[in-house]
Amino acid sequence: MKLKTKKLLKKRVKVTGKKKVLIRTGGQNHFNARESSKVTKNKRRDKQISSANMKNVKKLLPYL
Repeated sequence: MKLKTKKLLKKRVKVTGKKKVLIRTGGQNHFNARESSKVTKNKRRDKQISSANMKNVKKLLPYL
């Protein structure tokens, strides 16, 4: 039986290569005015998923 892709993860993750998966940084919706400029700048960037979480991502996205 064919595995279905988890749509929730597909919307939150960007696959850029076989070993590289990017995810948006959390906590960007509100209360950003009180953060330092360094923190707000870092929140704009996408983060690479750790190798520990990569195992779970591969289960949920069968095309990886």
